[in-house]
Parts: sequence; structure tokens; C-alpha cells
Amino acid sequence: MPGRVALFFFVLFFAFKAKAQEPVPEQIILGEKVVDSAEARTERKEMDLPDVWRKVFKKKQPSVHRPDTTQSPKHRDLLISALPCVGYSLQTRFVVLGVVNGAFYTSKERKENISSVLVNLTYSQNRQILLPLQSNIWTRGNKYNLSTDWRYWKYPSTTYGLGDDTKLSDGYHIDYSYIRSYQTLLRSIARNIYVGLGYHLDYFWNLRELDPPANRQTDFQKYGLHRKVVASGVALNFKYDNRKNSINPDNGYYAHVLYRTNFTFLGSDNNWESLVIDLRKYNKLPFSSKNVLAFWSYIWLTTGGNPPYTMLPSTGTDLTNNTGRGYIQGRFRSKNMLYAETEYRFAITNNGLLGGVVFLNGESVTDNITNKLQRVYAGWGFGVRVKMNKYSKTNIAVDYGFGAGGSRGFFINLGEVF
Repeated sequence: MPGRVALFFFVLFFAFKAKAQEPVPEQIILGEKVVDSAEARTERKEMDLPDVWRKVFKKKQPSVHRPDTTQSPKHRDLLISALPCVGYSLQTRFVVLGVVNGAFYTSKERKENISSVLVNLTYSQNRQILLPLQSNIWTRGNKYNLSTDWRYWKYPSTTYGLGDDTKLSDGYHIDYSYIRSYQTLLRSIARNIYVGLGYHLDYFWNLRELDPPANRQTDFQKYGLHRKVVASGVALNFKYDNRKNSINPDNGYYAHVLYRTNFTFLGSDNNWESLVIDLRKYNKLPFSSKNVLAFWSYIWLTTGGNPPYTMLPSTGTDLTNNTGRGYIQGRFRSKNMLYAETEYRFAITNNGLLGGVVFLNGESVTDNITNKLQRVYAGWGFGVRVKMNKYSKTNIAVDYGFGAGGSRGFFINLGEVF
């Protein structure tokens, strides 16, 4: 699940399949390949939350039937997981949400990554409504990758103005409704390398300030406050990814370069361009352990024109909504942002059920007047990891982060932050 709307307490967990054949647990998870028998035996010695549930309530361990190479499961079997839960983040406070995920292969040979469709409905203590529909479809042999990101938001939130010279006390509330429609098609051109095109549409309406500061013009008003905003453009993509497990990587590299250009003839309010460079590196440390030292760099630049205020580079509004642990979403906003983070992930229990992390990050946005980078705002903290699924290595991540100026709070995710 992308972003900071994530698990805090399980209410119910179940998984079922559209056809009768018993699934291999690894096959339920997006992008996770069937492991060999030795690795499977190792994983069965580990513990995850379903194991704890069965142990506490004395439930029988379900049988696992690995596929025979001569009798592979039927074409297009659909595997479905559902999970209602509650969560918490600084920008939403407490939330209730329900998540449904479907996963399947697109060929009988099952040699491509697993395709996935995810939908969830979230309602927050701040009266926010979030309804995303996201899919990631892989064709035979991973030749093509079709991704969809559709979202509806009713999103009262907080803004702090533009530039790097703002304070927490500058915050006030805004509200808007929002629809996103992103569609991207990538093609493999070499091992682990993909290029492709996408169409991105962002539509905001009922944009308004709820309680702006009295007797002065806000940065939002100066920049351009409009009740309705449309951004419509084409996105060029380059991606390199040699990670074996994108959900919880323990080694490898990831690079994604996205250049977006918006045009009035496509319906955009004005012409503008942006560039995002997302770089990640993962190393086992020590090499023979399960501990991981991870690095993340996120560069978000406006290369031309003026993006809408609500689409300017800002804390926690990247494509996965995960930058800036230690700060509330939207804390720093400007035309350009540089971000870097490092995290050390380590095991606490030998059975893999519990782990821990420590992290340090820094972000810098350009000054609102000079458009130059001025200072770096650091965030730091620690967290615990609870294994939700030992086959995919999916964790529930609960972090506590600190930032400058007294900023602090919990940050909870389903899956790693990066």
C-alpha cells in the first residue's frame, strides 16, 4: 500500500481464491517469484502474524501444495486478499480503511512477475476520504508493464506556505476534492531496464482556504488560488530495477526517471514541466546477515512553467507519499526539492517476526523569491517492524520521527518506506 495510510491494528485478515486450487503463499504477493524448496523450508521456520494468530487461537496450519512443473495451476487464477484495519498519520490522524488486493499471472508458464490490482477505501478523523484504484500488469516474459493509478480524494489538510523559511505556527487549513488518472506503459529494452510513456491527469475542484491568516495575503493567494485546477500531460519514463523483492529489498539498485510535460491543448490550465529522479541502493550489512543498509535519493524539479500550488514539490507528496519522516505532509513546499535518506534495518527476533530500524533524512526546497536552495532540514527517528507475510517479507512499519522546530510524530506504513 503506498503512502502513510497504513496499519495500526488488525481487525480481520483473510485470503481466498477465485478458483478451487490451493495457492502457493508466495504467489499472492505482487512481484514475488516462486522460491526454491530450500528457501521455502527456511521461510516456514520463520514467523509472521498469521502464524501468531494460529498459535494463539490454536488454528490448524493450512496445507501448502507447491506447483508441479508438469501440472501448473490453471491460466489466470485470481488470488484475493482483503484486510480491514485502522491506521494513523500526522496528516490524517486516525483512519479506518478496507483494502482488497487481487493478484494473478498473465500466462500459463508463470515466468513473468505477478500482476496485481489494489483498491482501498479510507475515512480519517480529519474527515478525509481516499479511494485509490491501482494496478500493475505484467505481460508474458515481462515484456510490457502497464500501470494504473486512479484516485479520488476529499482532502481537508494543512499548508504552511512556500519556501524554506516557514514555521509550524504558519500552518492553516485548506480543502479540496481531487481526481488523479495516471496510465503508463513500459517496455523492456534490456535486462531490468524499461522505457515507456504515460498520460497524467490531475483535476482539483472546490479548492479553498478554510482559516487563512487575517489581514495578510497568503502564499497560496500570491501564487494563484483557483477554485478549479487541471493539469494534463505526457510522462516519459526510464526505469532500472534489479531488486529480487521490491516489497522488502535486501540487495540491489532501483532507478526511476520521470519527465512530465503538460500542455494546454491536452486540457491543462497552462504549460509546465517537471522532472523526478528516484534512486535507491540496498546492501546487506553485515553481508552474511539479514540486516540491510538502504539509501534513497529523491530529486523533484520544476523545469519550466508554474505547476499548480497543490502539485508543487513538497514534503510527503512524492509518488509514494513517503518523503520526510519527522514532518507532516506539505510542511515544506516550493518549485524544487532535494531529498535524501538512509535507513538501517535489523532483526530483533531470530524467527523474523520482529525487526527494527533507525533512519536519518534531509530535505531542502528552494527559496520562494530567489529560487535557490537555502538550508537542509533534517529528520531522524527509529521504528519497529512486524512481519505480516513471511513469504513476501511484507512488514508493518511503525516509526517515530523527529524534525526541526518541534516537529514529531508517528509514521505507519504497510511495507517499507522505500
